[in-house]
Amino acid sequence: MRLPVRLRKFIGMLLLLVVLFFYAMIVMTIAVSGWMPKNGFIEFMFYLITGLSWTFPAGLIIWWMQKPEKKTDKEAV
Repeated sequence: MRLPVRLRKFIGMLLLLVVLFFYAMIVMTIAVSGWMPKNGFIEFMFYLITGLSWTFPAGLIIWWMQKPEKKTDKEAV
């Protein structure tokens, strides 16, 4: 059984908020913990990579949210 589009969008929105919150907390913890060397280029690459890498899982969640409902045999007639 597939979830209705409205329910998928609601679940996806909540999932996006949770994933992005924890992702941001992890990235900020790494950034301020002193694990990275104090090198401007390395810091730039860290922020570039972490700033863009959240888009892949978010894109998968959004793709799942936007999938159209399948037509049943009764609706096709």
